[in-house]
Amino acid sequence: MEYKEAQAKSLLSLDTPCLVLDLDRMDRNVHRLKTHLSGLGVSLRPHLKTAKCVEVAHRVMASPAGAATVSTLKEAEQFAAAGVRDIIYAVGIAPGKLDRVLALRSEGVDLIVVLDSLQQAELVASAARERGDAIPALIEIDCDGHRSGVPPYETERLVQIGRTLVDGGATLRGVMTHAGGSYSARGDEALSRCASEERDAVVHAAQALLHAGLPCPVVSVGSTPTAHFARDLSGVTEVRAGVFVFFDLVMAGIGVCAVEDIALSVLTTVIGHQPEKGWILVDAGWMAMSRDRGTAKQTVDQGYGLVCDLHNNPFDNLIVVDANQEHGVIALRPGANGVLPDLPIGTRLRILPNHACATGAQHDRYHVVCRDKLDVEAVWRRFSGW
Repeated sequence: MEYKEAQAKSLLSLDTPCLVLDLDRMDRNVHRLKTHLSGLGVSLRPHLKTAKCVEVAHRVMASPAGAATVSTLKEAEQFAAAGVRDIIYAVGIAPGKLDRVLALRSEGVDLIVVLDSLQQAELVASAARERGDAIPALIEIDCDGHRSGVPPYETERLVQIGRTLVDGGATLRGVMTHAGGSYSARGDEALSRCASEERDAVVHAAQALLHAGLPCPVVSVGSTPTAHFARDLSGVTEVRAGVFVFFDLVMAGIGVCAVEDIALSVLTTVIGHQPEKGWILVDAGWMAMSRDRGTAKQTVDQGYGLVCDLHNNPFDNLIVVDANQEHGVIALRPGANGVLPDLPIGTRLRILPNHACATGAQHDRYHVVCRDKLDVEAVWRRFSGW
């Protein structure tokens, strides 16, 4: 849904801070991954947790009906209301959420849950029997020790979970995994290795289920780094990725994208100077940028964000070095040579975020621009919550 009252505005007149989306960069990012995956013979099931926006979803999904991945039931409900019918809720299912899952399924949404324990399988199977709905589930596989999931070589546990679903009245849809450890990898070789390990783990788990006589039509992998650096996805049916739509400084630091690919920025205004400290103050603090410091452990620490001019051209070594609730402190990167640019009070800047998901979560709308122009072409609603 567009905010029509904002259509005539430009980046020169918007209230700051606010969120800006470069549509051309976003479309290039989407085209890049779709082309890569098409060459590997797999489909894309985009993770919409980054965008949380119907208009963005329509530009990323294969069709208005999906397929899609979400991380909250609020996302599932919002996208279902917009016509999406094929959704994975990619967070381990909790018993208190099954009523909402079943409500969406009763409306014709093929909502798939994720689990990694016998207890969860029993709860899903019980709910399926009671409501007469064979709830589909994916078993999560732990491919790298990063987070949750069944280790791929614990075959007995894996098969037991699968049998509990099938014999209990639910549906075993397949297996899925997420190579979260890829966010710590650096370089093409390391990222390709993460992608290979991700594929090997989930394919091994799928073969174990099939060998036990259980169904496994879906073999799903997904992280933005491995999606881009996968070279062989034999045995995989789909790829889930999310932040690739916008990219961010963490992804640039890993080597998945260039800074020039980052489609999301926060528009801010210079509100003060502390020349003796080497500071420029802006009205975008952590309430606008988030507290995410995802680049702190990377080779280049980008502080709370990389500072650009109004046309999204980065200044040399100029970052947000500190952030209060509504104040951002801009300064030269520690150890950098040079002088601060002359940015009088009222100057408008754009700040590229460390983590697109976290920064996006601070805002309720995208101000859409095209080809680095200053005119706001559209305003798209962004939702939040669980």
